[in-house]
Amino acid sequence: MEKRNLSKRAGQRAYLLRLLVRRNIKNQYYRSFIGILWTVLNPLLNMLVMAFVFSQLFGRGDTGGLDYPLYILSGNIVFGIMRASTSGSLPCLVGQRDMLQKTKLPISLFPTANVFSSLVTFGFSFIALLIVALFRFWAGKYVFHWEIVLTLVLLPAITLFSLGLSYFLSALYVFFRDLKHIYTVVLTLWTYLTPLFYAPEALNNPALIAVLKFNPMYYYVTYFRDLLMGVIPTLGEHILCYAFGIGAFAIGALFMLAVRNKIAAKL
Repeated sequence: MEKRNLSKRAGQRAYLLRLLVRRNIKNQYYRSFIGILWTVLNPLLNMLVMAFVFSQLFGRGDTGGLDYPLYILSGNIVFGIMRASTSGSLPCLVGQRDMLQKTKLPISLFPTANVFSSLVTFGFSFIALLIVALFRFWAGKYVFHWEIVLTLVLLPAITLFSLGLSYFLSALYVFFRDLKHIYTVVLTLWTYLTPLFYAPEALNNPALIAVLKFNPMYYYVTYFRDLLMGVIPTLGEHILCYAFGIGAFAIGALFMLAVRNKIAAKL
């Protein structure tokens, strides 16, 4: 009987999670003329702007043999998983105050829905990447590699990392509302400290390059780009990606668990 009740509750939570993800996607493009198509067009348009700016106006450094438009697009869509997850999760508990006060839903459900929504967006952005890769292939600038299917190995690691950050930030925001403004600055700095539109070697600063190596997103972005170039990441790179993911998830989940009773009172 107890197992049946646990299974029923798990099913109900999974169903609610799907509803929340669907709602997030719909709200993101509410009243937009072309709707969800923006999930494909947005990364393409950003890529065109950044490719022009950094290939024509500023130096970008050696991209390791990867075509520059693909270099930009691949970095942005991987970084976008974390950026969209955490930005959306930051106010999600406060925003769902009424629902949390009236029901016994687990508070982790709402940041989890934001992370899963960002994965759906990544799926559409990945389509945009394939479209660009196909055009560059016809232009003789890129060659497809089967290793791209190993993206499925990368996604659990960055999902765990994003979940951990989202749990931590959403719980902390309940007590510290100024976090929204601080995190905007942190996210901007994080964007520039991740080689999204430049090669690390272009910095010409060994100390700064060493700092980049402490950035988890550096490894996730590099992993994905290696796959696009037909390079299978080393065992050490796999371990690092999953170590960052599991570590962040553990810290975020434990913090949310420790303050969940206080969150209910604070809301």
